[in-house]
Amino acid sequence: MTLTSLSRARDGRPAAPVRMVHLGLGNFFRAHQAYYTEIASDAADWGYLAFTGRSAVGPLRAQDGLYTLLVRGADADRPMVVSALSEVGVSTDISAWRNAFRLPALALVTLTVTEAGYCRNADGGLDTADGDVAADIAALRVAGLTANVSTVPGKLVLGLLHRRDAGLTPITLVPCDNVPGNGSMVARVVNELAELVDDGLPGWIEQNVGFVTTMVDRITPRAVPADRADLLAATGIDDPECVVTEPFTEWVLSGEFAAGHPDWAGAGARFVDDIEPWEHRKLWLLNGSHSLLAYAASIRGAETVAEAIADPVVRGWVDQWWDDAARQLPLPAAEIADYRAALLQRYANPRIRHLLAQIAADGSQKVPIRILPTLLGELAQGRIAGGATRVIAAWVLHLRGLGAPVSDRGATQLQNEVVEHDLPGAVRTVLSFLGVEDQRVTDAVIDQAGELSSARPAAPA
Repeated sequence: MTLTSLSRARDGRPAAPVRMVHLGLGNFFRAHQAYYTEIASDAADWGYLAFTGRSAVGPLRAQDGLYTLLVRGADADRPMVVSALSEVGVSTDISAWRNAFRLPALALVTLTVTEAGYCRNADGGLDTADGDVAADIAALRVAGLTANVSTVPGKLVLGLLHRRDAGLTPITLVPCDNVPGNGSMVARVVNELAELVDDGLPGWIEQNVGFVTTMVDRITPRAVPADRADLLAATGIDDPECVVTEPFTEWVLSGEFAAGHPDWAGAGARFVDDIEPWEHRKLWLLNGSHSLLAYAASIRGAETVAEAIADPVVRGWVDQWWDDAARQLPLPAAEIADYRAALLQRYANPRIRHLLAQIAADGSQKVPIRILPTLLGELAQGRIAGGATRVIAAWVLHLRGLGAPVSDRGATQLQNEVVEHDLPGAVRTVLSFLGVEDQRVTDAVIDQAGELSSARPAAPA
């Protein structure tokens, strides 16, 4: 039996009216925002029209948007069918995107497009030098409502132009990517693009568009054939769109919603006035240690988070990094200790196959926001953060071809420069990219990079 045979009519799950659009229809969204919507008390009133980022939607459409979320604990599975996707679309279908913003009931747009998807320059503003951004600007200036655009900022501005043209109610943008202050980040790139294409749009945005900042957390590895086989054995359902995730989940939101939202609070989400401590706790302790594992542990031969954290040497490196980061967190020591303990339990879950190669992607976007604040904070207090410098050392080696493969659209030039130099020159190049000029840091990174290089597993005989 497949989910294709379990239509909404047969499964008793009528599609909810579309009141939300999502861009970035990947596994994380389906394990997180769609999950919270599924279990909200008013789920029947809030349906998603979700657009893919890169993947095809044919199989998911064939399943009426239904899919199985397989929650894998250390000892048992908990499968559930999620019906929050009322419709699915492809990101290249700009006509469907335009029409979505002309829906009178549309209240929210959520996004999971990764850090790189927002097309920012080094100062955090819109990267107008990017060829795709420049093409979107030209298209919006010339064609306006009928423009064909390709970037995330371009799509958001196009959608808002249609919202204004239709004279419809306010709307809220809710980014869910691992970027501090992601609400203000989206507000900035959207407003900067709006200013370049339509003089009246920034004022309309100020009056009609809300921007909410979020912190999201749920480890969601790619499903493998064994996961699908386990689901089939347990439920009799063969679901090619199965999503695997861990039991733990967290969502913290801050900001004004212009037109309401589902009862996410009843589903476990937390609404706060000051989100910064939660952002930093997650970004530094979880995501920062993930980057350490992805670059350093993969050099030692580990392929997954569970394998990496089982290595006593790597575990010591993680503790050192957490000690560094904890000194910069404005949270009670007990709160930090509990979170660290929970992370270790999550990382050690042998039934969550979280690939280090997946985590390693887009380091040029991730390392500056996950690692630099701790490094610079410790420097300001007269300390060299050995845990932070080790992550940078491992990233240098990653760019030089050690450990997990490089998949980083924003690091092509940096990688070329790193490979051209000897190791000390490569370290100086990366630290220059990060804006760090301190000889003590340089020396520490060079020393640790040398140690990590010698930590590689022996080549097979």
